Amino acid sequence: MCRIDKCSFFFFFFFFFFLSQGVAVQCRRRVAFWFHRESGVWSWCSRLFATVATAVMNRESFAAGERLVSPAYVRQGCEARRSHEHLIRLLLEKGKCPENGWDESTLELFLHELAIMDSNNFLGNCGVGEREGRVASALVARRHYRFIHGIGRSGDISAVQPKAAGSSLLNKITNSLVLDIIKLAGVHTVANCFVVPMATGMSLTLCFLTLRHKRPKAKYIIWPRIDQKSCFKSMITAGFEPVVIENVLEGDELRTDLKAVEAKVQELGPDYILCIHSTTSCFAPRVPDRLEELAVICANYGIPHIVNNAYGVQSSKCMHLIQQGARVGRIDAFVQSLDKNFMVPVGGAIIAGFNDSFIQEISKMYPGRASASPSLDVLITLLSLGSNGYKKLLKERKEMFSYLSNQIKKLSEAYNERLLHTPHNPISLAMTLKTLDEHHDEAVTQLGSMLFTRQVSGARVVPLGSVQTVSGYTFRGFMSHTNNYPCAYLNAASAIGMKMQDVDLFIKRLDKCLKAVRKEQSKESDDNYDKTEDVDIEEMALKPDNVLLDTYQDASS
Repeated sequence: MCRIDKCSFFFFFFFFFFLSQGVAVQCRRRVAFWFHRESGVWSWCSRLFATVATAVMNRESFAAGERLVSPAYVRQGCEARRSHEHLIRLLLEKGKCPENGWDESTLELFLHELAIMDSNNFLGNCGVGEREGRVASALVARRHYRFIHGIGRSGDISAVQPKAAGSSLLNKITNSLVLDIIKLAGVHTVANCFVVPMATGMSLTLCFLTLRHKRPKAKYIIWPRIDQKSCFKSMITAGFEPVVIENVLEGDELRTDLKAVEAKVQELGPDYILCIHSTTSCFAPRVPDRLEELAVICANYGIPHIVNNAYGVQSSKCMHLIQQGARVGRIDAFVQSLDKNFMVPVGGAIIAGFNDSFIQEISKMYPGRASASPSLDVLITLLSLGSNGYKKLLKERKEMFSYLSNQIKKLSEAYNERLLHTPHNPISLAMTLKTLDEHHDEAVTQLGSMLFTRQVSGARVVPLGSVQTVSGYTFRGFMSHTNNYPCAYLNAASAIGMKMQDVDLFIKRLDKCLKAVRKEQSKESDDNYDKTEDVDIEEMALKPDNVLLDTYQDASS
C-alpha cells in the first residue's frame, strides 16, 4: 500500500497510550508482540519506536536542565519542541500532506530524526559489508541529509530496508503524500503510486516491461503521434514496435484519430498489442488525447492503457481526463514528472494507477535499490508548501495561462499573426509565424536563435517541413506532431511556478526579436537600402547588456 502501513498507526496508538500511563517499559513489551510478526516491516517499526521513546529521556534531560536554567524557561522550550513533534505525529498518523506548510526548523528536525534511524548513522555501528552507507565527502553526506542507503531492496523499490529504517519511512511517507496530492489535483479514485528515481521516459519503459510478462504475444504499442523523443524511445527501449497513429486536424487543433486507432487494433489483433500509449500534456496545437474514448476502446478489446501525463498534474483538465477515462473505460497506469509538476531537480517520476496490485508489480520490476534523492526532494517540497500552498500554485498557473494567452494574442495581432485556437490544451499556446515563413525559410529558425540568445528559455519555434529520424523512424514535420501543419508557429507554455514578470519579460523580448527579424527582411527586399545608415537592430537586440537592462527595468517596474 502507498499509505502509511498499519503498523505505524498501532505503534503510535499503543505507545502514546502507555506513555501517558507512565509505563513505557510495558509499552515496549506489548508492542514487541507485533514486531515479531513480520521481521521486515516490524523491524523498521521497532527502530521507529526506539527513536520516539526518547521522549521519556527528553523529560529527564529537561529536568536536569532545570538545575542550570530557570525551570520556567526550560518548560517553555519543552513546549516549543512539543509543537514541532505534534506536526510530525500528525503526519505519521494521517499520511497526508499537511494543509499548511512546515517551517524549516520542523523539517530539519524531522529529517534528522529519520536519518539517525539508518545504520550508517548509529553511534556504535560496525559495518563489514560491501554497502554500508560509507561516504568519503562530508559535503556529500550533508547534501543528502545523511540518507545514504537509498530506498527499496533488490527485489522491490517499495520494500523496507532492515538497515535503513529512516530511509524506508521517508519512502513510505513520500509515496503517501504524493498519492494525497494526486487526489487533490483531480484523480480521486487513484489506488496507489510510488516515486521512482527515473525521468518520465524510463518510467514509461518500466511500465511496458511489466506488461510484457502479462502479454507474451504482444509486439506492438499503439501510439497517437506526439513529437517528443523520450516517450517514443521509451517504447523502443522496452523492445516493442511503435505503431504511429497520425493526428487529425480539427480547426487549428491536432486531435486523436479514434477511427484509425480502432482500425489498427482490429488489423493487428488485440493479443499482439501490448497497450495503447496515450498522452495528456503536450505542446499546442497538439491537444491531449481523447482519453475517455481511448479508455473505452481498451476496455472493449482487453488492451492495457498507459498514459504519459508528464506535466499534467498541474492541470485540472488533464487530471479530469484521467479520472473520467478510468471511470468509463480502462487506464492501467499514468506517469508524471516530478520536476515539471513539483519544481524539484530533474530525475524523478511518479507511477500511479487504479489497480493496487498492478502498481506493486511495476515497483517490483525495478532492479535493485534506488536513489532516495527524488523522494527526499519532493517530500521536503510538499511539507514546505502544504496542500494549501500547492493549491495556490495551481490556481496561479491557471491565472498565468489566461494572462499569457491575452498578451500573446495582442502581440500576434500587432504583427499580422494570430494566436492559434486550441481550447483543449490547458497549458501550451501557439502563435502563427506565417509572415516570417512566407518571406524567408530561415527567418523562423532565426527567431528561435534570437530568443535563446536573449535568455528566453522554453519557447519553441517550429518551422515547416522539418524531418527527424528517431531510433530508425523518420518523422516528417517533426515538432509539429503531423506531416503537414498549415503554418510555422511559436510555442509558449504556462507551467507551474510561472510569474507575471516572466510573461511580461517574454513578450517584451519577443517583440524586440520580431522587430529585428522584420527589419532584416525589409533590408533584403529593398534594393535601394542605404547600408551606411544601417543600424543593426538584431545585434542591438542580442547584446547581453540590453538583456540585463530589460531584466532590471522589469524588476523595478
